[in-house]
Parts: sequence; structure tokens; C-alpha cells
Amino acid sequence: MKIGMSSSCFYPENIEDGFKKVGELGTKTAELFVNSPCEMQSPIINELLAIQKHYCINVRTIHPFTSAFETFFFFSAYDRRRYDGIEFYKRYFEAANRFGADAVVFHGGLSKSDTDIEFYAQCYSLLHNAAREQGIFIAHENVVDHMCSSPEYMKKLADYIGDDFRMVLDIKQCRRSGEDEYKFIKLLGSKIIQVHISDYDTGKDCLAPGVGKYDFRKLFSELKNAGYDKTALIELYRHNFSEPEEIRAAMNYLNSNCL
Repeated sequence: MKIGMSSSCFYPENIEDGFKKVGELGTKTAELFVNSPCEMQSPIINELLAIQKHYCINVRTIHPFTSAFETFFFFSAYDRRRYDGIEFYKRYFEAANRFGADAVVFHGGLSKSDTDIEFYAQCYSLLHNAAREQGIFIAHENVVDHMCSSPEYMKKLADYIGDDFRMVLDIKQCRRSGEDEYKFIKLLGSKIIQVHISDYDTGKDCLAPGVGKYDFRKLFSELKNAGYDKTALIELYRHNFSEPEEIRAAMNYLNSNCL
């Protein structure tokens, strides 16, 4: 297992500044969180590629800034908007290919939409197929208040899509939705393509690993037993830590004590 981090830890700094800090912390594997349409165009994307090359960072996943619109884009009855949404997401797929990433992260439809699984899967498959045409996976994350926060619902979707289905397991989102991450691993372990990690303590559900109560040894062991041994990325919000060195300390803790 390789420990890395998401550039989103430094939001709302500009993406290139946050990504540079990722490199300066010695991180060799990362997720790149796109925050604006211009960040999928030159010259910003060229600057990001230069940072990636300089620090030898393996970008495994790209995270869209449009996650909050995915119910509206992809799971309404308005077909025209769905196809326009797919065309927009092709820009993420192109960016992912330029960085050598495997997947684009997807939050999907909100729970309040109460979308029928068959309709959900049919809509999702259109985006999934567009991604696969460019050699990229859509990786569905288990985000609180979304349909796929439930491991059972995500398993039904995975069964509908087939062998190419991929997911992002976020343990913070499991805490927030009251779901068991180990149930996701049991049902979908072979489909996991990325893991987002954070720690917790009383009244705080998103802390730097090593300062809270979470048993990362158990998590990594269960992931390995399920066949996943790729990357686990620290994903925090900027108010969850004071100095970037705290993230370096978290990476050192995980590498030294938990793998």
C-alpha cells in the first residue's frame, strides 16, 4: 500500500499551489482535485504537468469540482442535459489521460432523489461507457446523503455494470453515513480503485491519521485480504490541520506503524 494525499487538502488555494505543496511534502502518489474549468486547459494544466514531473508524483485519480451537480446532470428525466453532462465530463477524462490517472471520481445521485436502481444504472452506464472509451474508469464514491452511500445499493449498481465497475472507498463518508467500511470491502473489495483516509476522535470526524482513534492497521489488512494493495490517500479539509507538516507526520505514521 502506498500512502499519498489529495490536493484538496489545500483548498481553497489555487490548484497549482496546492499540488506543489503535495510534492514538497514528499508525496509520490496523489489525487488531483480540479476546482474550475480553466484548470483543465492550458496553461494551468501544463504547469500542473510540470509540477508532477518535477516531484515524480503518480496521479491516480482526478476529482471533479462538479460533483454537486451530478444528480442534476445525469439522473434527471432530461436526456439532453445528461448527454451534455457526458460531453463536459469528457474534459475530465482527457485531463486524466494527460496525467496518467486511472479514474475520475464520481459522487453520483443524491439519496433524496430516490432513484430506481435500474434507471440509475442505465444513466450511469452512459457516463461509464464514455469514460471507458478513453481508457478511464468512473470511480463511484460512497458519499453521505447519496444513493451509493449504501454498500447494498452500490453492489447492485456494480452487478449491473459488470467487471469494469470501480469505486472509491472513503472511510470519513462511512462515518458520516453510518455505514460500515468493512461491508463495502466485503461486497466490493475487488472493485476498489482508490481509498480516501482520515482519522476521527470524539466530536471530530476528519482528522490527520495518527491523532485520533482509527485502526488503520485493520483497514489496510482487510483491504489487502480483499485484493486491494494500491494507494490510500489522506483527504482532509484545510481547517482540519494547522500546518502542512502535520500531513507529512501523518504519512510517516502510516508508513511506519500501519502497513
